[in-house]
Amino acid sequence: MPRLTVVVNFFDMAREAPRTLHSLTPGYQGVDAADYEVVAVDNGSRRPLDPAMVASFGPNFRHVAFEPEWPSPAAALNHAVAHSDGARVMLCIDGARILSPGILRSTDRAFRAFDNPFVYTLGMHLGRQVQNQAIAAGWTQADEDALLRSVDWEDDGYELYRIATVAPSSKEGFFSDLAESNCVALSRAQYERMGGYDEAFRSPGGGLVNLDVMNRARLDPSVDPVMLLGEATFHQMHGGVATNSARNPDEVHPFGAFAAEYERIRGVPYETVERRPHFLGTLPPQCDLEPPRFRLPDEPA
Repeated sequence: MPRLTVVVNFFDMAREAPRTLHSLTPGYQGVDAADYEVVAVDNGSRRPLDPAMVASFGPNFRHVAFEPEWPSPAAALNHAVAHSDGARVMLCIDGARILSPGILRSTDRAFRAFDNPFVYTLGMHLGRQVQNQAIAAGWTQADEDALLRSVDWEDDGYELYRIATVAPSSKEGFFSDLAESNCVALSRAQYERMGGYDEAFRSPGGGLVNLDVMNRARLDPSVDPVMLLGEATFHQMHGGVATNSARNPDEVHPFGAFAAEYERIRGVPYETVERRPHFLGTLPPQCDLEPPRFRLPDEPA
């Protein structure tokens, strides 16, 4: 039985899914296939993922089709976890995100170091601009395809740092309190105690359900938050409801509607629960997100 189940949620991501799944292969991650399984859950795509494509990545990859009642991925993620085997679960709510190559190894280290870790990673956008700004300026998926061909990321995923920009939700960098993460890991027991993803969040993309999971994990005193240094997920353009919402006067970003949904569900306005994490890992040379440093008393700022 695998120690870890990785659940990746996909919706209309036929272009993006093969890259994301490649980033979860044993060779790319440097781990043993027997130690984990990957569950690719298709959340009602209009153009469904091909199960044979998913299976082509290895015997530990499998496809699950889910027909949602609402456009949120919350129910699909919970369904996939319920039909999986790992004592630990990793959740990738957005299947358009390519993982860096040390995430699985570092997550295993976190579980060996802490009794009840909640592990998470930084978020990056492929390209030289935040993606909704790039889209407004005319950036296309063809441009992104060419950008990905410019580095050997399939053999060394840390090369993705050379062609990426930090996501707004991660702008404070590794040594910060993130409001959300698109790759989190925790024990199955902790996932079940939390009730998984709250299916009351019904908005496209889940609204603030991802931020809600982060808040609820941090509020549990038995949990040790662990931030993986040097690891990240890299977002591909796919028309996402929030990340790829073009910023122009004619289009309203959906955060306001998401925040209203959160307040209806929780009874209070959304606020990030701040709790300093443990830090685990190293920064690869390709990552130029400088760590903080101390200054001498007479050193100019």
